[in-house]
Amino acid sequence: METPLNSDSVVGNVPADLEESFDIVARQDKAEAEIRRLRGDVDEVKSRLDKVARAATRPSIAGRETQSAEVKGFVEGYLRRGRESEIKSIQGTTPGEGGYAVPRELDAIIARELTEISPIRTIAQVVRVGTSGYRKLIATGGTASGWVSETAARPATSTPDFAEIAPPTGELYANPAASQAMLDDVAFDLEAWLAAEIAAEFARAEGAAFVNGTGTNQPEGFLRAPTGLAADDTRAFGQLQYIGSGSATGFDDEPDAKLIDLIHSLKAGHRQGACFVMNSTTLAAVRKLKTSDGAFLWQPGLVEGQPDRLLGYPVIEAEDMPDIEGGAFPIAFGNFRHGYLVTEQGATKLLRDPFTNKPFVHFYATRRIGGQVLDSNAIKLLKIEA
Repeated sequence: METPLNSDSVVGNVPADLEESFDIVARQDKAEAEIRRLRGDVDEVKSRLDKVARAATRPSIAGRETQSAEVKGFVEGYLRRGRESEIKSIQGTTPGEGGYAVPRELDAIIARELTEISPIRTIAQVVRVGTSGYRKLIATGGTASGWVSETAARPATSTPDFAEIAPPTGELYANPAASQAMLDDVAFDLEAWLAAEIAAEFARAEGAAFVNGTGTNQPEGFLRAPTGLAADDTRAFGQLQYIGSGSATGFDDEPDAKLIDLIHSLKAGHRQGACFVMNSTTLAAVRKLKTSDGAFLWQPGLVEGQPDRLLGYPVIEAEDMPDIEGGAFPIAFGNFRHGYLVTEQGATKLLRDPFTNKPFVHFYATRRIGGQVLDSNAIKLLKIEA
């Protein structure tokens, strides 16, 4: 009679190499399970990152996804509903003093829009000042110096000369309006709309003032400065040098020669960063100019975002520059970062006015801005004259 087999006897008789194979398979199963778990964790992390990326690129409603508490209180509480109590704790002024100073983020948006659309501001030197009585000392001559040996006495040098400028300032204002229905619509991006409207009005007004401003309750434009033919070393401080075009009505037969003279009337230190400034009508005429051998003076930008160039220098379009006509100064060339100073006093102030023009709500924005020629050696003009 045969003895029946039991499981203990079977297991006990398993060969060593087969038992080792079972252990390998078990470890592989465990490793695959761990890999699947790790892949699941990675997929979950990727899913979360995708959600964050989609949220970052998704257009926000009224900027709520990026607004700070200060901006949200200002936009949603004061601008939309006129609740002054929500912003008195975070704003420093009252309507009786000229309106509420807008939050820093909103003021930065307005400043960024201004820089993009205001041509002279883009190239000029801009400083923030604390008062409207800002003054600046300008050295009108180089600092005196001398050469000596190692042990020689150091004789006294002459004292440098200084001139003082005080850029005229004025209060620039804009008064855009929106209906109450627009303000009640949560999908209406009030912050972006208001910043764009204020910046557009400010850019139009200040662009004209920086070129032709009278200096009375507004900046003094660089074309209002006195002009003369004298070179830098003999010209009075604040007087701009000009080059004649060679014709009483436009350009002569060698326009490239006059423009080259204009470029090199500027000292080498100012030519680094210099540009041409003219309006679109003058620009259309300049683009047709050719040298004596038939080559165009105009050089279009070859890369997107790179400015077009005239004789190697970028061209800035400022519509407030005069057209080409007898006695006018249609073209300016210079380093405006060195040559023209723009001053800004404080942040933009805003007053909500729902009463003057019902059912529209007006937003009265003000900003004190000044401007004046800083270094008259850094800007040159082309005058239409024989």
